[in-house]
Amino acid sequence: MGSLRTPPPTLQQVEHHVFAVFCARDRYPNVNMSNWLASYRPATNSWHRIGPIPELRENHVLKGFSMVYILDYIYIIGGKLCIKEGAHDYGGDSDDIVEREIEALATVTRYNVRTNEWSRCAPLGTPRFDFACTVSDNKIYVAGGQSTLASARGTTSAEMYDPTLNEWTSLPNMTTSRYKCVGVKWQEKIHVVGGFTEKGDSDCMAEAVSIYAPERSSAEVFDTSRGQWDLMARMWQLDVPPNQIVPVNGRLFSSGDCLNAWKGHIETYDGKLNMWNMVDGSHLQTMSSPTSTSDTNNCTNQRLYLTMAPIGTYLYFLAGYRMQGELVRSMSVVHRFDTSAIGDPWRSFEPMEEEGDKELCSHCCVVQVLV
Repeated sequence: MGSLRTPPPTLQQVEHHVFAVFCARDRYPNVNMSNWLASYRPATNSWHRIGPIPELRENHVLKGFSMVYILDYIYIIGGKLCIKEGAHDYGGDSDDIVEREIEALATVTRYNVRTNEWSRCAPLGTPRFDFACTVSDNKIYVAGGQSTLASARGTTSAEMYDPTLNEWTSLPNMTTSRYKCVGVKWQEKIHVVGGFTEKGDSDCMAEAVSIYAPERSSAEVFDTSRGQWDLMARMWQLDVPPNQIVPVNGRLFSSGDCLNAWKGHIETYDGKLNMWNMVDGSHLQTMSSPTSTSDTNNCTNQRLYLTMAPIGTYLYFLAGYRMQGELVRSMSVVHRFDTSAIGDPWRSFEPMEEEGDKELCSHCCVVQVLV
């Protein structure tokens, strides 16, 4: 009689989830306005509220931070701490919310997506917000940003974090100081694109307040093998900083800038010609201000936020809208664009309504989850 064979273990399927951090836009009774982490599951078109970011006092909000994913962890890096208070706290008589900035942070917090646990990591060497951040070879690279609330100038400094050592290492300074720049790994190099810039760490006020600076349309490119930065002129082409730039199958995609997150279409970068081109079939009018068929009498809704998540060949656009009406309500809508499609590349999923409205506090990150 032959021996019994042990059946092979069940293969676990990998699913992509999109994680984002929100806060309430308006004050509601008994509602803490501080940040919370949430996840979107494309397979079921559903949102799940995970819980608050720890160690934040009530109505204190973190903004201008970066969020990236490595292995089982989501890292929330730096940012600026703000407090949301009622206008009456400043002598006003309205119910409007006033947001007051408190300080720039160097803190790094991580969330384990498997165990649902939070922990603290080694802090940044330099506090920073509105900076570039990306991941390469399971290491986190940050560059630029603002280091203090007292100055509108950016910084040239850059750092690298090794999770295995829980340690930040200083990198060579960039040739330009910049903030509201975007970080992306492309062609095995770290690209810090656009932003409000100055040459070096100049104290010249004329440069700081100049209407146009050619460096704003440039990128700093860090070669990890050489440990050096190179200035790449005209990579962004605009004076206004980018909103998001994400890679898909070796191509870079963008949908807007920091003043207009959705320009009405998607663009892709041509590295050979050093220019951005509109992607065929990428126009989508409803992304700007869709209409609702519920009880809003088809009124146009105001978009509150938009963030882009690359998954496979797809670009997921997660958008939130304030719905018109007497009650404060919001609507979440997800649109998906197939970068490899020949026919109609767009698909829009069923919108979801909720009471109140919320604010996106940083761009999302994509996580691989075993199901």
